[in-house]
Amino acid sequence: MKKDLGLVQAVYPMPVLMVAAYDENEKVNVMNVAWGQICDDDKIILFIGEGKKTWLNIQASKAFTVALADEAHMDVADFFGIASGNKINDKFERTGYHAVKSDKVHAPIIEEFPVVMECELLETVNTEFVSGIVGKIVNVKAEEAVLNEKGKVDPEKLHALMFDQFQHGYYATGKKVGQAWNAGAALMKK
Repeated sequence: MKKDLGLVQAVYPMPVLMVAAYDENEKVNVMNVAWGQICDDDKIILFIGEGKKTWLNIQASKAFTVALADEAHMDVADFFGIASGNKINDKFERTGYHAVKSDKVHAPIIEEFPVVMECELLETVNTEFVSGIVGKIVNVKAEEAVLNEKGKVDPEKLHALMFDQFQHGYYATGKKVGQAWNAGAALMKK
């Protein structure tokens, strides 16, 4: 029997995405975004509140990067979520992390995170109920250490963080339990 839980953000898992952009002085800012999703083959949507430092930077620079946070960098990923770039001027510098300029878009790549999408701003969505950034993914880069023998990202090597909105925990991915577009194929034959 199910028990009423009331209003709970009951989508699990949520990705832990590190969104980075330059400000008008080429200063790096990074924020932790759990409310983001691929929305087409080459597009991503990030639900970022209007007025956040990263939101403002993306509006100005028209580009950003989205990295997948991993277990090895959980402490800094969490810091990027609890510290505001509007209030802490040296937010990125405090971490000791390193940024390099993307060669595809006008945005920083945070070297410590193993997988990064380089994106151009396509559209800002601002309605009464939602504030979002839609980006075109122009390229993906990944550390060789997280690739399989076919050159694809291997979740068992990546250990990407997932956010749990039920208890506000982080969990690492890794164990494969089935193959998409195959696990339910037998039901197609009924």
